[in-house]
Amino acid sequence: MSTQNSLEATLVGGWTPFHPLTAQDQAVFDKAMHGFVGVKYTPQSVSTQVVAGTNYRFKCTASMPPAEVVWEAIVEIFQPLNGGAPYITGIIRL
Repeated sequence: MSTQNSLEATLVGGWTPFHPLTAQDQAVFDKAMHGFVGVKYTPQSVSTQVVAGTNYRFKCTASMPPAEVVWEAIVEIFQPLNGGAPYITGIIRL
């Protein structure tokens, strides 16, 4: 079974398992979220998919200050291959 999981992780176009953010992952998240107002998203882990660029799924805690209510969400971001600015493609409340 572990062989199958390893194989899936290396397939082109497949999603990696969620893992802690690297400095590069955090930079992509920060650039894409720059200027976003309202809900505050704090990334906890990330999964990536290499396509014609990189898709990111950031698993986040979310809150709307000053309320103390916190929920989880997936923030989806795309980083174009040509070095263009990353941008949000979707936000899913869990």
